[in-house]
Amino acid sequence: MVRSDIRVCSAWESAHDRPVYTLSQQCPECGADAVNSAPARFGPEDPYGAYRRALKRRARD
Repeated sequence: MVRSDIRVCSAWESAHDRPVYTLSQQCPECGADAVNSAPARFGPEDPYGAYRRALKRRARD
């Protein structure tokens, strides 16, 4: 699994007027922890999950 190197300040909503992105473990402006900015790949309410699984099954066979 490939992880994103781009991180966002975990306290940006309260400390900044816009998201602060960084490559380090801490925010360069306020020193708060930086978290992974990428969302989860698929959610439990994935509307196309059935189609995606069918394609995987078809490719496997």
